[in-house]
Amino acid sequence: MPEHLQPRRPRRETVTHASALGDRPAPRLRTRPPHPPARSEIDEQTTLGHTYVRSLMRSQLRTGLTALGALALLVGTLPLLLALPAPELLVWAALGVGVYPVVWAIAHWYVRRAERNERDFTGLVER
Repeated sequence: MPEHLQPRRPRRETVTHASALGDRPAPRLRTRPPHPPARSEIDEQTTLGHTYVRSLMRSQLRTGLTALGALALLVGTLPLLLALPAPELLVWAALGVGVYPVVWAIAHWYVRRAERNERDFTGLVER
């Protein structure tokens, strides 16, 4: 087809003000029906409620396994520490002063993380 016979595309027009629309009413947006609260989903034991509860259980399991792994790493390295030739006082200091604060820190982290998981879950359910 020759160039001079090809149809032209219509020129684009930009509307920047609502009054340019004229007397047409604004388009109506479709509104969705309100979603039932997640608490009722959990109480009624629906698939969605089951998914919510499994999500909480997975996050709590992940937190527990992380704390267990950190504790196993700490306890697993103790025989290596005790196998080193060191004075008895250093061994007792490592066991009494070095291990218990780390165990306390792991436990403190676990409790704070578990409470945060539950707080997040409650916020999700109450929305």
